[in-house]
Amino acid sequence: MALYKEVSYLVEDLASSTNSISPARKDVLASISAYIAQQGKDGKYADLVYICTHNSRRSHFGQVWAQVMATHFDHKHVRAFSGGTEATAFHPNAIQALVSLGFKIQPLVPGHNAHYEVYYGLGISPVDAFSKKYNDSANPGAGFCAIMTCTEADGNCPFIPGAQLRVATPYEDPKAFDNTPKQDDAYLQRCRQIAAEIYYMFSLV
Repeated sequence: MALYKEVSYLVEDLASSTNSISPARKDVLASISAYIAQQGKDGKYADLVYICTHNSRRSHFGQVWAQVMATHFDHKHVRAFSGGTEATAFHPNAIQALVSLGFKIQPLVPGHNAHYEVYYGLGISPVDAFSKKYNDSANPGAGFCAIMTCTEADGNCPFIPGAQLRVATPYEDPKAFDNTPKQDDAYLQRCRQIAAEIYYMFSLV
């Protein structure tokens, strides 16, 4: 098993990007690291559920990068998921950002809310990506870490049933730049930011 070269190069480059993460943010990320480590010590899965409003952009970035970092750092007990307070669709701009960084994404089930397989390495199972509510049957129902990736979902869901740990790591929504000249750069910037923070998080485990 091996990460695709483009993805591997980016992962290796992320170590220097963690310097820009604020101390307060690092403390929040460290709490997730501690959860991952403790679950491993207890012989349990560390299930990470990334949650935003529409489960279309930031939460998918979180799910995908968490699974990439779990593979990179060889934490086989980590499983990554995503969900929203409502279901919409995995947004094409988010898909394009991942593709431009070296991921291979194939449609699995067509339709408005299509299902995709996100491949990030040879001999590695892909991430099953589609928009869903956070309590969808595809996600764990209990004993997981809920990671809130937007302020709206964080405010609307102060309590996530079944969550063993709830942490807020809100990110600005690249949706604000849709259909503008800055669109592609905004999505890449957000994708890289999320990747860097998740890299730092896993580096502490």
